[in-house]
Amino acid sequence: MSSSAPAHPRRRPRRVRRLAAALLASTTLLAATACSSAVDELKSSSSERQEGGTLRVGALNDIVPARIFTNSSDSINLLIGSVYDSLIDYPLDKLEPKPSLATSWELSQDGTQLTLQLRDDVKFHSGRPFTSKDVEFSIKTWADPVWTVQLQRTAAAITGFDTSDEHAITLTFAHPLSNVFDLLDMLPIIDKDTIDQLREGKAFVGTGPFEFKSWSPGAKLSFTRNDDYWRGKPSLDGIDVSVIPDPQAQVAQLRAHQLDLILGASYRDFESLGKDDQFHVNQWDGAEGQVYVGTNVTNPALSDVRVRQAIAYALDRKRVVSEVLRGAGVPISLPWPSYSPAYDEKANATYDYDLDKAKALVDEAKADGVAIPKLPLTYPSENPIYGAIAQIVQADLAKVGIEVELDPQEQAQVIQQLIGAKFPALWILSHGYAHYTPSTLAVSAYPFNADHNASLYVDDAYKAAAEKVWKQKAGEVDPADYAALDEQLLKGSFLLEIAITLPQDASSTQVHDIGETKRGEPLFYDTYLTK
Repeated sequence: MSSSAPAHPRRRPRRVRRLAAALLASTTLLAATACSSAVDELKSSSSERQEGGTLRVGALNDIVPARIFTNSSDSINLLIGSVYDSLIDYPLDKLEPKPSLATSWELSQDGTQLTLQLRDDVKFHSGRPFTSKDVEFSIKTWADPVWTVQLQRTAAAITGFDTSDEHAITLTFAHPLSNVFDLLDMLPIIDKDTIDQLREGKAFVGTGPFEFKSWSPGAKLSFTRNDDYWRGKPSLDGIDVSVIPDPQAQVAQLRAHQLDLILGASYRDFESLGKDDQFHVNQWDGAEGQVYVGTNVTNPALSDVRVRQAIAYALDRKRVVSEVLRGAGVPISLPWPSYSPAYDEKANATYDYDLDKAKALVDEAKADGVAIPKLPLTYPSENPIYGAIAQIVQADLAKVGIEVELDPQEQAQVIQQLIGAKFPALWILSHGYAHYTPSTLAVSAYPFNADHNASLYVDDAYKAAAEKVWKQKAGEVDPADYAALDEQLLKGSFLLEIAITLPQDASSTQVHDIGETKRGEPLFYDTYLTK
């Protein structure tokens, strides 16, 4: 497998999915992309472009330096997308690697070696040239468990680094890695000289279009333009990110023109903003997430698979999609979007809403002596969708004899419990990675990692299925092995999917050409303002 790029590509990176594309996609996926209209595009195109200016962004969550590589908050995603580059880029709608810091690559016949040619005109924000040693350092950093990154196992499976050429590197794997290009897309290239300052939140040095300027914990992040960016100078002078945990306050500040872009609002608010001529609402299909109910299988009530399956049958997914996501989602039993090689339409309908089956399973378990006390249901309090979904789940489970006590907590605490597998019973969160190579989810994601997951679900058959789809050559995984993985996920029912969610943001009509990575990171390299 190989690819090449022009000597000086001015790419339009990880491309934008603006409104028109979102509306087109909605004809097959959704009913509710009424959040915006093509009228917005026509309206915005008539404005006069201005060079420079500072983009003012509202984010729900602050950064946590120790988790900077975990994709666990909107401000972290914004920082990574602005400051860092990766070796390759996936477009939003495909898993086809495109050149970035790597200009071409070749995978060996047996899938255990990958040689990448690297750009020779790239510098870190410090002025130091980017070389193959930086690729080695970045991969080894991700392989270090201290950073708790979700592709740690894949990074750790890269066992050899030939850096004899400053502008090329050959990676050797412990075994074929079906998701190696997922790693190269997600892995930011990190500056080894400032890693200690990164740990302390004092410096974030990459090769990206914007340079980190300052961080006031709990309040604000600032970035300035990288005039020497290898793709060319961005239009914006800088980006100011205000941490505003109250979604309603974000909406109010956008409407008052105190912010240009908001990342956190309810889908109902996005729907309302989309009907206002002063705002764009962007929808990023191709950067899907999944909202789910997690279960701690060591909790005595949840250790019986019949109780977990009863919860799966009791979830009114269509109501969640309709009422909370305002149509910007798809009900699911398995995590995969329809274009995933692991997608199976019939299997995906396994746990369609069925209260009779749910109640029968609960009654059967209780008859066998399984006690089901009131169970805590933990969720992040800042993001408005989780509280609304939690109330629906609470009502659904009450119908089948499972009492739930709502347990809202701050996002940082919830993520800490997710990484440490510390939830006492049930939780609601979102996960990503199902839109990547399926093995990335099965061996890497906190909720699914077959070696150690947030549910503490340990099962030899599940682990074998996950390992089998992981240890095959990239692009050549046997479809039957994906079917076996699906079977294990449904059989174990340790993570109960509710819906695919399509991320949205809202901006004033003076903001143009916002982008998004497949990881869900906002991109402002192409962004400009109009007067």
